Amino acid sequence: MDHTASAFESELKDIAVKIGRMGERADEQLDDALEAILKCDATRAADVIASDKLLDGEDAEIERKAIRAIALRQPVADDLRRLISAMKISANLERCGDLAKNIAKRARVVAPNVCATFPMGGIERLGRLVGARLEQVVSAYVRRDLEAAVQVWARDSEIDAAHETLSRELLTAMSRAGDGTEAGIDRKSTRLNSSHTDISRM
Repeated sequence: MDHTASAFESELKDIAVKIGRMGERADEQLDDALEAILKCDATRAADVIASDKLLDGEDAEIERKAIRAIALRQPVADDLRRLISAMKISANLERCGDLAKNIAKRARVVAPNVCATFPMGGIERLGRLVGARLEQVVSAYVRRDLEAAVQVWARDSEIDAAHETLSRELLTAMSRAGDGTEAGIDRKSTRLNSSHTDISRM
């Protein structure tokens, strides 16, 4: 029994380590995507888009390991919560990679003159803030530091406020810009956000 418990704990630690590495990769992709759009760097943007497949693979591997552990070990209570949480965190980190890829895609269509017109300082501030929070929460998970994780959660309003400020700045910049307005709008996202808003009001 002691050997079985030790082996299971080793599996749990291995999954946690893999999530830590996945978090680092997601943070790197976000940082690269941010640099790509700040500098209108199409080459860097293409690298971010290509590297997203690595996060997809890591997410799939963590899910397989967690499901296998659940099937073979039949964990309960805290052990089961750790495995389910691992799968949820992994899926969210994979989603972070998808969003970084989306940012990179926008970077490929934003012209240098748009970078000079739009409030790139606000974009950078928000991006750095999100990146810092991502790094902090992944570190809290790996260290199993509940207090640190709660602190990140409690400070989410800072990101909300920065996003609201940036949205106002972007609207002002687009109202003044002529040729840059089209590149500053992701029409697909605008439609989705509009639909979400309408549904939420029903």
